[in-house]
Amino acid sequence: MTQPGDPPLSHARRRLALFDLDRTLIRRDTASLYMQHQRSQRRVRLRDTARVAYWLLQYTFGVVDAQRVAAQAMASMAGRSEASLERIMREVYVLYGRQLVSPLARAAVRRHQAAGDWVAIVTGATRYSAEPLATELGIDHLICTRVEVAEGRFTGRVVEPMCYGPGKVVLAEQEAARRGLSLDDAAFYTDSITDLPLLERVSTQVAVNPDPRLRRLASQRGWRIEQW
Repeated sequence: MTQPGDPPLSHARRRLALFDLDRTLIRRDTASLYMQHQRSQRRVRLRDTARVAYWLLQYTFGVVDAQRVAAQAMASMAGRSEASLERIMREVYVLYGRQLVSPLARAAVRRHQAAGDWVAIVTGATRYSAEPLATELGIDHLICTRVEVAEGRFTGRVVEPMCYGPGKVVLAEQEAARRGLSLDDAAFYTDSITDLPLLERVSTQVAVNPDPRLRRLASQRGWRIEQW
């Protein structure tokens, strides 16, 4: 994965191919897969699973208070080992996530890689959710929600801006500019109406497994619609 301070790329006209994670590259939300794993290990209660399901339903309809939900989720992680979550999310991907990655998703990533495009996952999830899939697909770049870690443990705080809504645009713009690239020549694949700010910023919009509001808008604007 790239780190702050990496040198800008020399390919000034290189295109960007940006992929959302949940319900796009993976057919389900990684948060629900995490809860499924934790339930199987008897580490969470049924009401915790129900609360996450309610948050995800709100997300689907674009009415969730993402900042509040992220703050609550990370507060519950305060003091927990970062290495432990990394291990668990690798397990989650192997047990549940890998089978939910469509061949069409894999083919789309390979197509952009073969074209020499700069390929990145842009997700509201953290790197712990995205890295296992990124590693398998050979995607070296992640633009995601960042969380604070001190001495190997989570502090319970989210680093602003969160990679959600307008925050996705801010973080993607920063990463592109750092590499001498521009969102003016970018494709973005996503399922969610909550990604409208970034969809409207790029040059090529692809609605993948779109929620009802995004499907309707994509049809109105002539954006590509794909089912993975």
